[in-house]
Amino acid sequence: MAYLPIENYGVIGDMHTVALVGNNGSVDWFCYPAFDSPSVFAAILDDQKGGRFQISPTCKVKTYKQFYWPETNVLVTRFLAADAVGEVVDFMPIGRRADNTPFHRLVRQVRTVRGSMPFRMVCEPAFNYARDTHEIQITPMGAHFHSEKQGLWLSSTISLSPTENGKGVTSDFTLEEGQSATLVLRGAIKPGEPHESVSREDADRQFDMTVHYWRNWLAKCQYTGRWREMVHRSALALKLLTYEPTGAIVAAPTCSLPEGIGGQRNWDYRYTWIRDAAFTVYGFMRLGFTDEAFHFMEWIDARAHETGPGRPLQIMYGIDGRHTLTEETLDHLDGYMGSKPVRIGNGAYNQLQLDIYGELMDSVYLFNKYGTPISFEQWEHFRELTNWVVNNWKQKDEGIWEVRGGQQHFVYSKLMCWVAVDRALRLADKRSFPADRTLWLKTRDEIFMEIMTQGWNKEKQAFVQHYGSDTLDAANLIMPLVFFVSPTDKRMLKTLDAINRPPKEGGLVSNSLVYRYDHTNGIDGLTGEEGTFNMCTFWLVEALTRAGSNDRHRLDQARLIFEQILGHANHLGLYGEETGPAGEALGNFPQAFTHLSLISAAYNLDRALGQ
Repeated sequence: MAYLPIENYGVIGDMHTVALVGNNGSVDWFCYPAFDSPSVFAAILDDQKGGRFQISPTCKVKTYKQFYWPETNVLVTRFLAADAVGEVVDFMPIGRRADNTPFHRLVRQVRTVRGSMPFRMVCEPAFNYARDTHEIQITPMGAHFHSEKQGLWLSSTISLSPTENGKGVTSDFTLEEGQSATLVLRGAIKPGEPHESVSREDADRQFDMTVHYWRNWLAKCQYTGRWREMVHRSALALKLLTYEPTGAIVAAPTCSLPEGIGGQRNWDYRYTWIRDAAFTVYGFMRLGFTDEAFHFMEWIDARAHETGPGRPLQIMYGIDGRHTLTEETLDHLDGYMGSKPVRIGNGAYNQLQLDIYGELMDSVYLFNKYGTPISFEQWEHFRELTNWVVNNWKQKDEGIWEVRGGQQHFVYSKLMCWVAVDRALRLADKRSFPADRTLWLKTRDEIFMEIMTQGWNKEKQAFVQHYGSDTLDAANLIMPLVFFVSPTDKRMLKTLDAINRPPKEGGLVSNSLVYRYDHTNGIDGLTGEEGTFNMCTFWLVEALTRAGSNDRHRLDQARLIFEQILGHANHLGLYGEETGPAGEALGNFPQAFTHLSLISAAYNLDRALGQ
């Protein structure tokens, strides 16, 4: 086996966890039963030891194809040979069993749609990130894998036998045209519970139920503009990243996929960042999905209750709300294509990132306006958070990019502190809530003037990364998007032009793709390279769109860049965090930030073109 390109994966899920399925029919990433549970299959992080669940033909295949069942997160992987066509349909059932518990299962249906095709199935779990050994019990109905802490039951309509290494089960079988086989992976059997058999009829019933769920959910989408299929796919991807029991939204469902092959920029994103989730709420509300926004507000309200007077929010939490996300390295895993270290947990959880309050208060303001009016009790918590910003905005912090090279007065952080106070003022006035308006107004004006004087570099003729810096930062593209400045303000246009130059000319744009900053200046405290940041490219599109309100050239440029970045989606319309120099996906996959910024850019660009 060899590592697949990151972009060669599709994703399925049930709003508890996901599985990454390669176009070769292999499940190479699966954490069970939740997003942040230890992995069961992690071949994407170690081809030899990580574990996988593969179903693929043993004959010569000319072409591999993947597509989603229309308007769903049900994935079809097709194998096209000269004289046969086979396929695997993968999904995780949505809904609940008769005892009202979630299904928590991975269903794989194999069939031949033309000719006769031989297949091989190999299921080799590697529990707890391949740290725990396990035993196997094979029965006529399937196989039971159990380690000291966890177990899985594989039901099968085909006979199974142990693999040569004794770590899994395998089966070689041939399906004639119209025939099928079904395999279902689920949680361990409880003591005294009978082994569960599987039938095609049961799988078909769950397939129909899952398709019905996704189509019903997507039917609520109110977007009818250009690029609707891409917007729909982004919405479906974001829904997959929502943890149903709590309403939390993970930044990405994977860990340690590298931002540069062979480098050390490998992080665990299976947690809920206040920033990412707040932006995602904005994306959901843009499309009319107010239920998801409501559940996230319930989750954030619970976190606000935990802070106590005068204490800030953390920048991120576990999907269950836990506060401690201790970072550790898994030295026994080789990493994706040798990219070490492999990290789980995230040491940035105790960083100070002042910008999160701006993103949060912006989403609260929009939720109150377009969703459900917030309660007085909720306002009391948000007022407390705003007062904390008023008292602490002058601090240095690690910024949106979570640098590990020391705190700075990052312009983006100050900008979002301005947003936090501005949105709190607007909300207080709109709802006539009690607030210290005089102090808040004074603070908002003070932040504005400080950014204009210390965040602006006269020599560079641009807003820069931090006070005293001459380094550009693509995060500043968001200034007109949050109404800090007019999109046609001369300073904003000069910043836009400075960023929209090639790196060799001091800019951040290469082949219409945007680097978040110049990583060679050492600001992030890390070595190695990284790709262009997809979210920043969509921010450039949106900034150009708004600047194009009275400049057709900028609007045309926005559309061209948007079409180009759409071309960097994978075959299923999914994006990682970054795009490499050869167009390859880099970073954790799929990435919520990228898909929500796509939604926002499409919405505003479509509206501008319509006008």
